[in-house]
Amino acid sequence: MVGSAIMRKLEHEGYQNIVTRTREELDLINQQAVKEFFEAEKPEYVFLAAAKVGGIVANNTYRAEFIYQNLMIDANIIHHAYLSGTKRLLFLGSTCVYPKKAPQPLKEEYLLSGYLEETNEPYAIAKVTGVKLCENYKRQYGCDFFSVMPTNMYGPNDNYDLITSHVLPALIKKFHAAKQGNSPTVTVWGSGKPRREFLHVDDCAEACYFLMKQEKIDYPLINIGTGTDLTIKEAAELIKGVVGFKGEIVFDNLKPDGTMRKLADVSIINSLGWKATVGLREGIEKVYKEAFKL
Repeated sequence: MVGSAIMRKLEHEGYQNIVTRTREELDLINQQAVKEFFEAEKPEYVFLAAAKVGGIVANNTYRAEFIYQNLMIDANIIHHAYLSGTKRLLFLGSTCVYPKKAPQPLKEEYLLSGYLEETNEPYAIAKVTGVKLCENYKRQYGCDFFSVMPTNMYGPNDNYDLITSHVLPALIKKFHAAKQGNSPTVTVWGSGKPRREFLHVDDCAEACYFLMKQEKIDYPLINIGTGTDLTIKEAAELIKGVVGFKGEIVFDNLKPDGTMRKLADVSIINSLGWKATVGLREGIEKVYKEAFKL
């Protein structure tokens, strides 16, 4: 999802010499394959958006896969970007790297200041490692590598599988299926009280491009977000209205809530001159039509 959004942005800006590989063409977990790719292509600028990702169910179910695959992807690419002389690398992490009980909104300086949320700890640890790889390759080797921490994203090419998807696409899929099947209710995991911030992936791509074009980046990590959040209940009500579902929303309190709030402090990126532009209702309406070809 993020990689394709960055591709669209680069193509829109007129870039043509864009080097990509599909999963079938390049196994990023295979160190030798990544080594050969970087030796052959020697990319000047790298957007590291590749990752094994998912929502609370996937994170908590496939814990070993999430830590192993993400550690290998990050270490292989960052190391071989250094060896091949990449000029600048932007690593995409996630705001889940911040401690579960960190003050809100989440400032970049809160990294490693407390315990992580248990349900996505393996993924978060892998992403923290990616941040620290960039930071320390810069300190030891002078690499112009830095990290960005986007908040919860949604948009074109999102994953709508109810087991492995994030909360927003999962809710869109649930409400659409309920509407199509004339179901009287839609069940939402947890209490509905946790607060989440949602960022359209095109806004994220705009931010990544904006940062990559800066003459100098003095920060090891930079949050990307809208600076506003809402409860899962409010998000569900919003999606219900966009989809046109007429039934009732039921909250399953036996299911986990996850972190109660994850709002990113976007002071740094705002001070550099970038702000999100896609409103949440506008974004949901757009992706709903795209995903279900309405």
